[in-house]
Amino acid sequence: MLRQDSVEGDVPLFHEDEHEVRERKSKIKHPLASFFHLFFRTMAILSYLLCELFSGSFIVSMVAIILLLSCDFWTVKNVTGRLLVGLRWWNQVDEDGQSHWVFEARKETSRKTVSNSESRIFWLGLIVCPIFWVIFVFSTVFSFRIKWLGVVIMGVTLQWANLYGYVRCKVGGGTNLRTMATNYLGLQLFKQTLNKTEEP
Repeated sequence: MLRQDSVEGDVPLFHEDEHEVRERKSKIKHPLASFFHLFFRTMAILSYLLCELFSGSFIVSMVAIILLLSCDFWTVKNVTGRLLVGLRWWNQVDEDGQSHWVFEARKETSRKTVSNSESRIFWLGLIVCPIFWVIFVFSTVFSFRIKWLGVVIMGVTLQWANLYGYVRCKVGGGTNLRTMATNYLGLQLFKQTLNKTEEP
């Protein structure tokens, strides 16, 4: 895993210092990027729901949904992640044929350049939408609409790939996510235990 730092700034995902939050501006600096970050994602979900219920042509619906999912994947991976939260990830193959994940983040020194509102929009869209596609997989399987299974699996794959890439980028390319979750839960348990012992 490679991690690179560029010259601009980083934004916290889970932990935020209160002082840093107050310093950040809450206005949206990149309204077009924020709009398209949510537009392609929600349009793919709405198109799936509407096409499944009302459309007579499966092929046209499938192509439209996959195009929206592809536009979303490209936009989030290449544009909105960089503009809204200062993160980028990609996968490259070296001369030996080995695949490497590369993560890039803005430097800590210029955190103030990232808007808190844009950060919330980015992470909310990135986390909530894949959950819908997982629900669609189960509903497709349990209702025996097998022809839609390829579309919903494509939705899960593209949405979760971006989520996985950005979470790995945020927490550090070399960090094991399971270790990070265990450490976080251990820290929370320690804080709760400490608070209980301090109470009279």
